[in-house]
Amino acid sequence: MDLSDTPEEEEFRARLREWLAKALPTLPPKPSPEDWPARRAYDLGWQRTLHDAGYGQVHWDASPTTRLIFLEETERAGAPYVGAGFVGLLHAGPTIAAEGTDEQQARWLPPILRGEEAWCQGFSEPDAGSDLASLRTRAWRDGDTYVVSGSKIWTSHAEVADWCELLVRTDPTAVKHRGITWLAMPMSTPGITVRPLRTLAGSAEFAEVFLDEVRVPVANRVGEENDGWRVTMVTLSFERGTAFVGEVVACRRVLGELARTARENGRWDDPVLRRRLGRLNAEFRALWRLTQWNVSEAEQTGGVPGVGGSVFKLRYSHARQELYDAAAEVLGPRSLDLDGPWTLDRLSSLSYTIAAGTSQIQRNIVAERILGLPKGP
Repeated sequence: MDLSDTPEEEEFRARLREWLAKALPTLPPKPSPEDWPARRAYDLGWQRTLHDAGYGQVHWDASPTTRLIFLEETERAGAPYVGAGFVGLLHAGPTIAAEGTDEQQARWLPPILRGEEAWCQGFSEPDAGSDLASLRTRAWRDGDTYVVSGSKIWTSHAEVADWCELLVRTDPTAVKHRGITWLAMPMSTPGITVRPLRTLAGSAEFAEVFLDEVRVPVANRVGEENDGWRVTMVTLSFERGTAFVGEVVACRRVLGELARTARENGRWDDPVLRRRLGRLNAEFRALWRLTQWNVSEAEQTGGVPGVGGSVFKLRYSHARQELYDAAAEVLGPRSLDLDGPWTLDRLSSLSYTIAAGTSQIQRNIVAERILGLPKGP
């Protein structure tokens, strides 16, 4: 497989680099990490800038390879991360683009691309995290609406979201994977209570969400009733297949910074550390090639990443943790300083073997869907 850029892709890359070099110096200062309304305005403002320059639609109106180039170049240039736009741009939006009706796409996709609306993800529950299909949040039909009651946890960006991609159980008598429905819920609807959760790193981008007879229009259902698990697999394929692209580029940059720091503070003289950094360099180069492979495969399947995303997610989660463990080794006692370089990233990395599907779940997917092994008892 030829993973090099075509002439058209090379032209897109060069044009994007030139635009980024001019646009980034004009951005306002980043807001405080704890000021989520300001962060929402900053993140969505950047998305509007991309949209006005003709790059907002790259998430859905371009080939997977072009999206890969876009994510690679914006990360390399130090452009703002999608932030509060994460769920809309990388999860809900691609799912609606793949599974939504024409009317749903016309309603929800343009505001996401213009940086006007933010989404959150209402999937996990207190008793349904890794075993997501065990979710209990109930929705029953009442005319043209679903009445929803239950609770969600680890709901990304719920405190500043306009919409929620919500999984509900619409048939409690069905096998657990077959009684689920995917809804788009307005976060302004009566009956919704949001309680922010503070993480180990001190941030509060997650929340508990309590739903007390919340009414969601049937027209907001993506896919058929009780077909939500299939639609969810589309969402998760984007989450595991392409959503981490920018982070791989960022990790490769951090690795270079670690090597420079080790040379400056004398740690480079340790041959064990040098071997560790060299192995990590090989790891992230391989992960980048795997990303290119997965994206190339997606181009053959209508733009939806395949199960290879689970291979990537599994190895990337552990490689990221190993990277920031190496950072602590390079820094020594400075790694205990919360205001020091990479300390918060190291704390955040602990969640990666849990978030977006635990490593155990990814191993099951690889074993059953790629290797064809029988399911466990």
